[in-house]
Amino acid sequence: MKFLHSMIRVTDVEKSLHFYTELLGLKLLRKKDYPQGRFTLYYLATEEGEPEIEFTHNWDTQEYTQGNNFGHFAFQVDNIYQLCERLEEAGITILRPPRDGHMAFIKDPNGISIELLQAGDALPPSDKWRNRESVGSW
Repeated sequence: MKFLHSMIRVTDVEKSLHFYTELLGLKLLRKKDYPQGRFTLYYLATEEGEPEIEFTHNWDTQEYTQGNNFGHFAFQVDNIYQLCERLEEAGITILRPPRDGHMAFIKDPNGISIELLQAGDALPPSDKWRNRESVGSW
């Protein structure tokens, strides 16, 4: 068995693509329109051959609600402090700051929780993040 992908429904494709490709660094691997079904699928991953996130964009206006059966996506990052700073500068709220140099949480434009985990050992504590409180939910 091989894990292939997780799917999320997105309402704002441009915002979602910007978040996942420009801010998180995933690559858009392929896109396919299905005119008969009135939807488009987008597949993103860290690299070709790695597990993917599938965006489903239904062309007709819809609103989606967050169920409680999905937890979060998790990404390993090279430098959690640098990434959180870049995300914050781009207007992304750091919901659970990387106080421990190891873990942070944010949300994507669709309200999906994203866990960021420092690769390897935790980074030494940073004055910028050490005393920051968590906000919202993740």
